[in-house]
Amino acid sequence: MNDKNRQPDEPGTAVTAGRIDFEEVRKVIALLEEKNLASFELETEGFKIKISRNLPVPAQAAPAAPAAAPASLVPGEPASSPEAAAHVDKTLHMITSPMVGTFYRAPDPTAAPFTDVGDTVKKGQTLCIVEAMKLMNEIESDVDGTVVEVFAENAKPVEFGQKLFAIRPSS
Repeated sequence: MNDKNRQPDEPGTAVTAGRIDFEEVRKVIALLEEKNLASFELETEGFKIKISRNLPVPAQAAPAAPAAAPASLVPGEPASSPEAAAHVDKTLHMITSPMVGTFYRAPDPTAAPFTDVGDTVKKGQTLCIVEAMKLMNEIESDVDGTVVEVFAENAKPVEFGQKLFAIRPSS
């Protein structure tokens, strides 16, 4: 595409002499859909094109976390009780994802998880890694307490603000 000697009507040329070959653009859009990519950007001499698309949210990822799951952790109160849900929400501290990325429970596939349900954690302790754009971001606890729930699945995508852990703070 950087070859200035191409003829304007040469097939397969996306941009020639200021013109856009829309068939090539359609091929790029089809590739985005086929590979499930969110965007494509190309810049050449005097020309820049950026194609983005909104990816549909997978059906299984729509509910970030079941609301009734933490309520069942309160002994002596039924999970379906609105009072139980309100009580649990006030006593548990939620750790959420600070970015979009891939959630990892361990530093590598063969290692043990950083933390598990029932583990006591300290403020500043690494709970997981969220990989974003090939950067491994350690997510740390901002409270001392006990992990009561892990919401995200290992090696699965997470969204900004998605619940990752529920921690019962120490008294």
